[in-house]
Amino acid sequence: MSGDASEGGVSPGPQGAFPSARERPTDDSRRGGRERLRGDAGQTRRIALAGQDIEYRLVRARRSSIGMEIGLSGLVVRAARWVTVRAIEEALAERAAWIVRTLAAWQARRREVLPREWKNGAPILYRGSELALVLHPARRRAVAADLFHLTVLHPSPHDEAQVAAFVGNWLKEEALAALVPRVAAFAARVAPTLPPTRLSNARSEWGSCNHKGEIRLNWRLVQLPPSLADYVVAHEVAHLVEMNHSRRFWALVETMFPGHAAARRALGEWTALLEA
Repeated sequence: MSGDASEGGVSPGPQGAFPSARERPTDDSRRGGRERLRGDAGQTRRIALAGQDIEYRLVRARRSSIGMEIGLSGLVVRAARWVTVRAIEEALAERAAWIVRTLAAWQARRREVLPREWKNGAPILYRGSELALVLHPARRRAVAADLFHLTVLHPSPHDEAQVAAFVGNWLKEEALAALVPRVAAFAARVAPTLPPTRLSNARSEWGSCNHKGEIRLNWRLVQLPPSLADYVVAHEVAHLVEMNHSRRFWALVETMFPGHAAARRALGEWTALLEA
């Protein structure tokens, strides 16, 4: 979870800091593994760490330290142009155990948010369950979900781009229809009016609330178990009262969503959806 005095948000990611005797690299994995590439796309390199062959992308950037960031796409290292590869790889060696462990953790969290191929049988997540995609030709477009399948009726079921766009829009409509009433229900307990609520496509957080009282919720929440989506909503609504993560904030979250700590931990297992 992260947030500051001006904005509150539910964001994922393993945390930790690792001071180094040489370069003092910073642990950017707390950002949820989101890559922030500015200009330099980077150079792919390999290094042996803890007995494993690890691929990483080296990005040259204006900074005074060596930054290491791990997400679904792997390890990204950022360093100034004057820092030698030898110094960078010494820093990687110092953090070998952490790197290998964190890479494994991210791979274990990998989930397919949307099918790689929009064909019959492809897996797709919906409200916490992995369903099998079923495509049928039809004049009228429609989507229906049951316990095992997500059935799509479409005039061009073999056109993957069209099917993907149609289902993607359907998921966003479903998200809005499911989340807005939950915002209203929680807000009725702490706020005099219903806050403006919009969907987001953020890659680093499940939701946010700004100082104007505007709530943004990630459309991918419709793919989480409903109880976890509810926790995110309660978290953001609580920011209408406490724009921070103080003890008073967490106490308020607990009154709105009893057992929030367990939900907060469980949410971490779904972090990879944000990057997929």
